[in-house]
Amino acid sequence: MKFTDWVTRVLLIWLMFATLIVVLLIGRATKLHNNPTTSRASNPPVTAFSKYPQAQFQSAKEPEKKFQNVIKSPVKTNQPVARYVTTQAFAQYRPNYEVVAVNPTNYGERYAQDANGVPLNNQPIIVIHETGYSASSAINFFQVAHDDESVQASYHALIKLDGTVVYLVPPDKRAFGAANSVFETPQGVETVQTNPTLPASVNNFAYHVSLETPPDSYDSGSQQTHSGYTEAQYHSLAWLIAQSQVPDDRITTHKLVDRSSKKVDPINFDGNKFLSLLNTYRQVRPIYRVSK
Repeated sequence: MKFTDWVTRVLLIWLMFATLIVVLLIGRATKLHNNPTTSRASNPPVTAFSKYPQAQFQSAKEPEKKFQNVIKSPVKTNQPVARYVTTQAFAQYRPNYEVVAVNPTNYGERYAQDANGVPLNNQPIIVIHETGYSASSAINFFQVAHDDESVQASYHALIKLDGTVVYLVPPDKRAFGAANSVFETPQGVETVQTNPTLPASVNNFAYHVSLETPPDSYDSGSQQTHSGYTEAQYHSLAWLIAQSQVPDDRITTHKLVDRSSKKVDPINFDGNKFLSLLNTYRQVRPIYRVSK
């Protein structure tokens, strides 16, 4: 066999193998592109942003880059609008946290319309509670199914005596923290009736967070017999709420929103101390926009 014939045969065989490899690679690429399971794995779904406080899970390395709603200006001019941004003190404080599942009977969806079909546009509020007993007793109650709607209850978050933040109900869901309740503003009262058989409440636009009651104050009903909350609880509460765009004047307590005349929590809560810490963990930053 001539050398040139041998070389020609070798080249033909090599071209056949190369063509086969290319065909196999093209087929595999097409299969991966058309496989929905593979597509979902490489492109996870985007989580919708909520205007309520978020569980940061101790990932606050770049506090000023969080997705946060802007406080809207009522006048469309060159007037500044503002948003809250977290501070270096916020980034340095890292409370322990837990994530606990709550039974689905104890929370629900946030409604876009009330029981009469009227559209809802309430801005969020934050309601501060206390557990009354231990954190574990409250969590155990939330994890039990309750068919009776008058018994169902939950918070979005709970702060233990040692400052541990327990995330319970996702912020975009409606926790059942304050039945028969209203939020008073200079413009009037805000409340929403989502069930025609139950009193109206603030639950549809509220984020509920509770402080664990100190052991020596179980069943306490007055400031004289309540020992108050720990430093760690105040810091963790301020740290948690600093992540929201809820202004100071829309942060309230269970006692103030309650209309049953039965709720007095959080007892011995130092509001000035809390607001001072909150202003340490977040600041208002003005944003100037040119009107069109």
